[in-house]
Amino acid sequence: MGRESNRIAVGGGRGSHYDVGMRKPAAFTLIELLVVIAIIALLIGILLPALGAARQQARVTVVGSRLQQLGLGIQMYLNDYDETLPQYMVPGFDGSLTVVGSLFGGKKGQLPFLGIDEVGAERRPLNAYVISFDVPPDDVDTNVELEPFESPLDRGATNVPFPGFEEIDSFYDTIGSSFTLNDHSLDQNPYGDDYPTLVPGNGGRMPPVHDTTKTWVLGEHPIYNYDDGGDRESYWYDDGIAETSLSFLDGHVQMRVRVPEGQVHETKDYTFLPQPGWLDRFD
Repeated sequence: MGRESNRIAVGGGRGSHYDVGMRKPAAFTLIELLVVIAIIALLIGILLPALGAARQQARVTVVGSRLQQLGLGIQMYLNDYDETLPQYMVPGFDGSLTVVGSLFGGKKGQLPFLGIDEVGAERRPLNAYVISFDVPPDDVDTNVELEPFESPLDRGATNVPFPGFEEIDSFYDTIGSSFTLNDHSLDQNPYGDDYPTLVPGNGGRMPPVHDTTKTWVLGEHPIYNYDDGGDRESYWYDDGIAETSLSFLDGHVQMRVRVPEGQVHETKDYTFLPQPGWLDRFD
């Protein structure tokens, strides 16, 4: 058929032939490109909130797992030390020895008072029950990371009564742990704890607890958001809302518990107080 076999007749007239080898590739028009871009933007707008919610839920799951781990460690510690919670005593603001709940476990923090920047992983008592490796001595200048004591939701606070640390990005870095013991209830006093709860003011054995299913023992720092008479603005889960996750004395964990505004010692979800009428003894 010769060269004519490579040609296709397009029209009916003479010379109306199109060379296959010279065909131009197809291309999107401007309108088609704009439509594609619009569709992609719409899909991103739909998917991003879902992805953000999935990431948030994954972090919440990690918090629950770590609280379970720490709660189990506390149960073993209570068995070994005759119902005494892990505690470490340091000189308080008035010079007398006092228990600081945040020193129960974790790493060395940054605050230059109450032993926070001095008592490191070696001396924080719960560490031996949840950490599988030997931590270095406190006098060694090293940055020890203790994952079980860090909440992936830890956003610190923007209004705390710590001189020079009024705004912090992370309680884990500043205090040494994203979690704290229930060692006192809420009060108006920024220089001390007026209402000791599960840890006596001078240290020692935990008092008898009326309801272990409702009395929290370990929680994220926003549980104390309204302590010392103010609002620390520890909003870890949602902006403008104080929420926390808690481990209870019976071993169960409750996630995303709302922390009501003000000096509220008991809610439908939890209590700071070991017994009914506990606060009456401090009047």
